[in-house]
Amino acid sequence: MTNLQHNRDAYDSPWKQMLEHAFLEFMAFYFPAAYAQIDWARGHEFKNTELRQVVRDAELGKRFADALVQVTLKGGEQRWIYIHIEVQGQRDTDFARRMFTYNYRLFDRYDRPIASLAVLADEDTGWRPDHYGFEVLGCRHTLEFPVVKLIDYADRAELPEANPNPFALVTMAHLHTRQTKGDPQARYQAKLKLVRALYRQGWDRQRILDLFAIIDWMMGLPDALEQWLWQDIEAIEGETEMLYVTSVERLAIQKGLQQGLEQGRLEGKLEGKREGRLEGKREGETEKAATLLERLLVKRFGPLDEATRKRLATATLEQLDRWADRILDASTVEAVFEEH
Repeated sequence: MTNLQHNRDAYDSPWKQMLEHAFLEFMAFYFPAAYAQIDWARGHEFKNTELRQVVRDAELGKRFADALVQVTLKGGEQRWIYIHIEVQGQRDTDFARRMFTYNYRLFDRYDRPIASLAVLADEDTGWRPDHYGFEVLGCRHTLEFPVVKLIDYADRAELPEANPNPFALVTMAHLHTRQTKGDPQARYQAKLKLVRALYRQGWDRQRILDLFAIIDWMMGLPDALEQWLWQDIEAIEGETEMLYVTSVERLAIQKGLQQGLEQGRLEGKLEGKREGRLEGKREGETEKAATLLERLLVKRFGPLDEATRKRLATATLEQLDRWADRILDASTVEAVFEEH
């Protein structure tokens, strides 16, 4: 399994992105009772800059809350809603105290009631911290907060098909990422199933792109399986006539190709100048261009055989430029090198 997949198995970034992308749906899916009490017609506003200041004041180091959102309740009273999403792989004995600390710090700063909500993504079914407090000399101070446990959805594989809320899809992506750890083939099948469900929802282009980016980030695959998945996505987009994800991939390849070739030429020129030889300059350009083209070919078609790698290593700069122009439209590796 690649280092990229290992890094993608860190869940924080996609969850944060999705929270801001679809906050209403987040509340409706995980906390429907709270969702029903909010006047969504009055809008909502993220206050993450203010939240960061509160967290610094709390002197809790790297621990931080994900979002602070201002909403209006249906009764007309404005309140601050504090959302803390703890996406972690193991139980944390300090979690409840942290929720307590954030809550009273925010109340002290804003002088408004604070709703602290938590989503737990660990695998320990028995760990469900939902309160923290203390009592001393007859004084009692306690915080009780709603908790959602993602593992509770583990037996609901049909959820993305049955529920149009995007967090149904995100939840299953998270669970499948855990369930398929160490089994790339199973992860590939699970990821493909979620991508199919994504296209069946009839969402607009931007939502499909945002959700695909999150699924793709969570469910990293080895390079070969990644290429198979892209071929499957091309087929799905052909069936649905929604050319969203693969069109973005083509643009990304094209942009990366152009930037990489320019960088290769620049580094080659600098190398040649340092050595004071024109030949050194050209060799530097060619080597950089060959390395980039090999990387793009692997990304598009999967692992290359020894003959193809040797062909790249011995090519001229003019040949590499010509092959690079074909990579976006070629259906096979052989078509990239085909001479007309």
